[in-house]
Amino acid sequence: APGTGDGGDGGGSWKFIPNAFIATSIGPSLRLGLAINAPFGLVTDYDLGWRGQLTALQSSIKTVNIQPSVAYRVNDMFSVGAGVSYQKIDATLTNFAGAAAGFVKLTADDTAYGFNGGFTVTPVKGTRIGVHYRSGIKYDLTGTAAFSGGPFSAVLGGGVRADLKVPASASGSVVSQVGSNVELMGDVTWTQWSSIQNLTVIRTTASAGGAVGSTLTNLPFLWKDTWRFGVGANYRLSSSTKLRFGLAHDKTPTQDLTRTPRLPDGDRTWVSIGVQYKPSKSGTLEFGYAHEFVKSPSINTSIAPGGNLIGTFKDKADIISLQYSHSF
Repeated sequence: APGTGDGGDGGGSWKFIPNAFIATSIGPSLRLGLAINAPFGLVTDYDLGWRGQLTALQSSIKTVNIQPSVAYRVNDMFSVGAGVSYQKIDATLTNFAGAAAGFVKLTADDTAYGFNGGFTVTPVKGTRIGVHYRSGIKYDLTGTAAFSGGPFSAVLGGGVRADLKVPASASGSVVSQVGSNVELMGDVTWTQWSSIQNLTVIRTTASAGGAVGSTLTNLPFLWKDTWRFGVGANYRLSSSTKLRFGLAHDKTPTQDLTRTPRLPDGDRTWVSIGVQYKPSKSGTLEFGYAHEFVKSPSINTSIAPGGNLIGTFKDKADIISLQYSHSF
């Protein structure tokens, strides 16, 4: 396929992901909450002209989740909670489509709803068990396909649509106080990544590239469900300072035959450290750092009209988090 080079650093620079949470008590047993966060996201960006440009140049998927929640403490042992998720998704995908068509840029967005619920049980003093479920959310993405840089670019673009369902997940966790200064924790999470089997982009307006209802492109994923296992510990250094440690293993949903440069993911092992500091009775400051060791994923991706992109990626990730909480 045309192109040279390995694409450079497809992971790119640092990304900022904000989160915000607030909760308030309504009586002794009822609490209301609101969360704003980004549950799913993806950014990869390769150099123009690299040998994989027919499969991927830029890929960007961003979500914003707004979730009101309610929680009720039944008694000292049992509490239950639930929430509704309103999510917005924005997607941008670019690649080189050949000398005649030039570069293609797909942009689409949508909003949709989901739900979540869970409960906690305190079977004995100092030990708490939690179970949580989050529903999948189905998007009906609509947007445009724009072509540029080729002699026929002007007559190929138009409206497009695609269906995408982000996965449901279920988690179980436990935290236990061991002595006066140590907390031990463990969790397991199942994610239904098999809800993403392919992304088929359909034309909604006719052009020289095809009629209404014809397929512009189809991206096969064939992802599979995954399990993530984590363990952690907190150590209270003083009345105002707590140290945190964590380790987790996270399986990739991707597979060798359909893995794409848009998301060259592999099995991940997380190592994390952190510190919690209380500068005052009502304020809490937390800092965390995590490194992801990623098993080098390989690809063998078919490229139309013929041939394959064959190679191996080297992945890693660093995550720095900073949080301040205040009680009123």
